[in-house]
Amino acid sequence: MTDPRPVIASLRNGRGLDGPGAALIAQGLADGSVSDAQAGAFAMAVLTRGTGDAGRVALTRAMRDSGDVLHWDLSGPVVDKHSTGGIGDTTSLILAPLLAAAGVFVPMISGRGLGHTGGTLDKLEAIPGFLCDQPEDAFRRIVAQVGCAIVAATGDVAPADRRLYAIRDESGTVESIDLITASILSKKLAAGIDALVLDVKAGSGAFMREDGGAQRLAQALVSTANGAGCRCSALITDMDQPLARSAGNALEVHEAIRVLRGERGPLRDLTLALAAECLSLAGRPADALEGLLDGGAAAEVFGRMVAAQGGPADLVERPDAHLPQAPVICPVPAPAGRVGHIDVTALGHAVVALGGGRVRKDEAIDHAVGLTALAKLGEEIGPDRPLAMVHAADDTAAEVAIAAVQAAYGPGDGETGPLVRERITA
Repeated sequence: MTDPRPVIASLRNGRGLDGPGAALIAQGLADGSVSDAQAGAFAMAVLTRGTGDAGRVALTRAMRDSGDVLHWDLSGPVVDKHSTGGIGDTTSLILAPLLAAAGVFVPMISGRGLGHTGGTLDKLEAIPGFLCDQPEDAFRRIVAQVGCAIVAATGDVAPADRRLYAIRDESGTVESIDLITASILSKKLAAGIDALVLDVKAGSGAFMREDGGAQRLAQALVSTANGAGCRCSALITDMDQPLARSAGNALEVHEAIRVLRGERGPLRDLTLALAAECLSLAGRPADALEGLLDGGAAAEVFGRMVAAQGGPADLVERPDAHLPQAPVICPVPAPAGRVGHIDVTALGHAVVALGGGRVRKDEAIDHAVGLTALAKLGEEIGPDRPLAMVHAADDTAAEVAIAAVQAAYGPGDGETGPLVRERITA
């Protein structure tokens, strides 16, 4: 069968998606034999009628297999983590070297930010000389020698997803859980991993704001990954406030380094929870994780990874000497009281407006700008405790950001919920 129209019609009529149909669509997306009109009709049929559980697994596998799939011959398990996005979430920079220090391998293929959430690659590119675009032989060598590497996907990884991703945006089908699941997992599974942990955010800064939506997405991701042959579990985690105290690329790298050097707080706590979950799936004990952070082993691996990917060898020891700094740093004044609620998405947009994120994929970003010392829920604020510190390129941008941050905070009791709301295993 080479005509995609029967596959689209079957979906439209509620009969789901089978393996041959998924393979035809995925290959056609990759090689161009499925037209934009047909791709849009396929996406709309999935949105309105669904693929079914088996169809979602079939689509994920077919999109994974539309390009290169890595295979590893290493001395330990190969694991990874994926987050659905958030503000102040720089766990990947800590998690990858921590897991490598624990004896597992982490070939992390990550993305750049778009919209209000930051991207792991943007954060790493704040490090002078750091190269996210690595050829496959270098990627393999770094993972084997260091234990981890964080890179951008090449054009040969899941090309069907790259095409369908753009079609979803243009056809108004972005919110389909079946398509979101296949998109996320096709790229992750193409890295040849044995196990995957998902960090699915819920709250005012999350893609899925409500717990119910986050739970449905987590269950779809976990069941589909397991169905495709990759051990998987998910944590639904809080994004009703920024995870870290910083938001902005170089500023988050700086905070990640402090956690790697022993700093306590929610960023460390969530990283440890995700790392323990990864090790559990890999059949490894997790009791040494805190010691690997406190004793400096994870920081040493991070330093070696940075150097192997082109960055300075002494970044961990001298971050201020290497990371860019904004010329204007000023406080966000606050009235006396307590933080009752935070519009976390608005904080993300404030960073984008400063130049620290992008609205279009081709936009350049300013790695130095962002927010630090972000006030958390329930904390006292006032003349002696601003809401945050703004790091800006100029005074005008700083004034705009101050107003945006003030509008994102509201007074109240500000009760803090659990950092990990739920664990999904099937």
